[in-house]
Amino acid sequence: MLDGYAFWMSTPNLDFLEIAANAGFKRVVCDVEHNGFSPDRREALVVAARALGLKVFFKIEGPEPVWVQRALDLDVDGVIIPHCGRLETSRAALETTKFPPMGTRSYAAGRSARFSPPDAGYFERCNREILCLPMIETAEAFGDIEAILAHDCVDGVFVGPFDLALTRGRKTYAFTDADRADIARIAQAAKAAGKPWWIPAWKPDEQQFAIDEGAAVRVIAAEHQVLMAGLASVIGQLPQRADQ
Repeated sequence: MLDGYAFWMSTPNLDFLEIAANAGFKRVVCDVEHNGFSPDRREALVVAARALGLKVFFKIEGPEPVWVQRALDLDVDGVIIPHCGRLETSRAALETTKFPPMGTRSYAAGRSARFSPPDAGYFERCNREILCLPMIETAEAFGDIEAILAHDCVDGVFVGPFDLALTRGRKTYAFTDADRADIARIAQAAKAAGKPWWIPAWKPDEQQFAIDEGAAVRVIAAEHQVLMAGLASVIGQLPQRADQ
């Protein structure tokens, strides 16, 4: 039921990770960029996610090779790269996601290699299976969407609706006609390139739009959003007295 969905983690909360896995989610996106994920907690999250049968994706700090490399060395299933501009300014980060000759990733004999010498198909398998998902959240990346998608190291794109709306000159993201038109253009470019696109879709109308436009993965449950909704539900069910 939840194969086309993912949930969003803002803290290294192993309980939330396990609860979401028990609920049927198959993918988790960890927002490393905006939140406090210490190196040891990142490692614990990846190990726990693997044990729970989840695929784990890190939204890293920025479009810099060092952040890409550090995430991949933890054995994530893919990196979501924020703040990408045009292809040429993002190329170094994108190419760090793949081993030579395809890219420039450096080999680490640790968790990402299962603590063993690499077998004959290791490098090719990593290049094929570990996803590079640059975020389309700037006007520059939006304008260069076809070139970004055409790069061999790019496996798909991840839409950042709020920053995209702001950098495109709108006051906020409100799922307006203009917002939908931008997302639809990204969807069309991804379809033309034969590559998937992902999007955070918190509300039912966004989720339906994403489905209609062919989004491969919809991120639908944010950790803080779920906690707030759960607390509101508990408070809303409190018994009421006439004198209160």
